[in-house]
Amino acid sequence: MANRRQPLEQLYIHFVTFSCYHRRRILEYDQANRVVLGCLNTNLKVHRGRCAGFVLMPDHVHALVWFDTLNQLPSFIQKWKHDSSYAIKEQYRRWAWSYGDAIGDDTPIWQRRYYSFEIYHPAKIQEKLDYMHMNPVRAKFALLPAQWRWSSARWYDKGKSVGVPISMPEF
Repeated sequence: MANRRQPLEQLYIHFVTFSCYHRRRILEYDQANRVVLGCLNTNLKVHRGRCAGFVLMPDHVHALVWFDTLNQLPSFIQKWKHDSSYAIKEQYRRWAWSYGDAIGDDTPIWQRRYYSFEIYHPAKIQEKLDYMHMNPVRAKFALLPAQWRWSSARWYDKGKSVGVPISMPEF
């Protein structure tokens, strides 16, 4: 597979996806999801980023994020994954979740890489929001997108808080 250069010369919204190590279903636990969203919030503040939407699935994460300055995405993703990995492992140790027995200190929580799709047009933002909000419906975890607890769909559908401030970029 050829290395794809990340275009970092201009500002745009990033549709990012990353997966749990070996597609393990680590995010089946509410506490693990709370950790991921808490780390998202913290790292958005640190990197002066904003989030237009997200969905947490049992084995992967999607988010639409953007930043006020260039070249923030790689360090943002690295820190988000690092912080959430550490905190999830702490939760496993503290609560002795049965799943935690299969994950040692040296076993990663996340796959090493992430995928980013850069968006330049508002219609594409809506397309990606619809795609990620429909993930739980397609997986038969919910009948409607807003019924999935770990998604920004409730914010768009009902204006309800989803644990992460949601905002749209202006093009």
